[in-house]
Amino acid sequence: MQASLITTFRCNARCHMCDIWQHPTKKDEEIDPSYYERLPEGLRINITGGEPTIRDDIDEIFKVVYPRAALLELSTNGYFTDKIVSLAERYPKTLIRISVEGLPALNDRLRGIKNGFDHALRTILELKKTKCKNIGFSIVICDENVDDLISLYELCCYLDVELGNSVMHNSWYFHKYDNALRDREKALRGEGAFIKALLQSRRRGLTGKLKDYGRAYFNKSIYKRFEGNGCNYRPPCGAGEDFFFVDPWGNLTPCNGSDEKWICGNIKDDSVETILASEKARSIMQKVRACTKDCCFIVTERHDMVRKPWKPMWWVLNNKIRLSLHFPLSI
Repeated sequence: MQASLITTFRCNARCHMCDIWQHPTKKDEEIDPSYYERLPEGLRINITGGEPTIRDDIDEIFKVVYPRAALLELSTNGYFTDKIVSLAERYPKTLIRISVEGLPALNDRLRGIKNGFDHALRTILELKKTKCKNIGFSIVICDENVDDLISLYELCCYLDVELGNSVMHNSWYFHKYDNALRDREKALRGEGAFIKALLQSRRRGLTGKLKDYGRAYFNKSIYKRFEGNGCNYRPPCGAGEDFFFVDPWGNLTPCNGSDEKWICGNIKDDSVETILASEKARSIMQKVRACTKDCCFIVTERHDMVRKPWKPMWWVLNNKIRLSLHFPLSI
């Protein structure tokens, strides 16, 4: 199971697809790190925000969750290089993803942060000097940045770092309800080229190539989302069963993609196990199962690929054969 800890809604970026920065939390109302001791051991934990490294007590958060997590992930915009590198040196088994929206000019425009790409790249270069090896960029794909996808991927290959990706959504979490494609054909063309590049991975090692193939399979769902398909392009949602979120106040919610916020309880008052077993959580899970939003999040796809590995294996094999024969992809 995965827990995403939304440690703050404060953010130094002004991203075009996310309005968290317009709804910042107050420093004194954000959950004390000690409450994270109530998280079950063995979870995959993602520390996110807002910008989580804005918190002065981010090291205290790591100190609590690092020994409890099966895998700890930090999602950051990479602006505060010294603080991030310091965390990597003290907690070297952390997975770190630096969010960008493309190459320098486009990134800084879409993220609304001056010299944002410069800070992100400097952070990556400094992280490569540490013992923290699971590092890389991540990008939220939309029609405005698909033209930079291949170049960003090639940069990651040259630097020998990962490239994670997601796709823009509307939800309570992002405080956005007007994200939409303005150029569907451009989005499909760019996303299709990205999938092809991943299937023809330029990574040097087998592990890197296999990760690229898995990401190509996930991007199949993004492509179908761009096509406008309303259903049947992704696995069943795992919200509340495979993953959950804890907001800056300590509220536990199964999902960050719903229009309204479904709060099951608060970890200041109860353990996660007690909250998820409560009558309130069971009632909310009925809403989750009835939800028709068809979000496209990697956390859902990752669990499905682990449970049914033959699905991505067959899809990847089929499309690599098609590419070798110069046939179009079967998406």
